[in-house]
Amino acid sequence: MTINSEIDRDRAPIRSMQIGFYATSVIFNLCLIAQLLTVGVAYFVNPAWWDIHVWLVRAYSGLSLLLLGWSFITPFSPQIRRLTATLPVLLGLQFCSIHLKSPLHLEVLHPLIGFALLYVSSSVVHRVWRSLSPTHQQNEQV
Repeated sequence: MTINSEIDRDRAPIRSMQIGFYATSVIFNLCLIAQLLTVGVAYFVNPAWWDIHVWLVRAYSGLSLLLLGWSFITPFSPQIRRLTATLPVLLGLQFCSIHLKSPLHLEVLHPLIGFALLYVSSSVVHRVWRSLSPTHQQNEQV
C-alpha cells in the first residue's frame, strides 16, 4: 500500500500538468469556435463583427505557442505533440493567407485553413481527454 501511494504522489504533478494542458486546449478550441461564429455574423448580419473576429485571433493565438511548449515538457504521446505543433503552423498560414497579397489569390485558402485548424484543435482536445480517462490509464497499467 505504501508503494502505491508513493507512485500516486510522484504522478500527481504530471497529472495536474496534463489536466492544465487539457483545460488550455479546450479554451483554445472554444476561441476557435467563437471566431468561426463571429465570421458568420460579420458576413451575414453585421460587418462590424469583423473587428471582433480579428481581435479574437490576436487574443488567443499565443495559446498555440504555450500549448506547444507545454506538450514537450509534459509526458504526452508523439501524436498529441505533433497535433499541437500543427496549431501554430496553421495559425501562421492563416495570417499569411490574408496578409500576403499574391497573384495566386491565396486568400481563398483562408477558410479551409481555418477549418483544418478547428479539426486539429478538436483532435488535440479529444486525444488528451482519452489519455486522461481512467479506462486508458487502467489499460496502460495492465
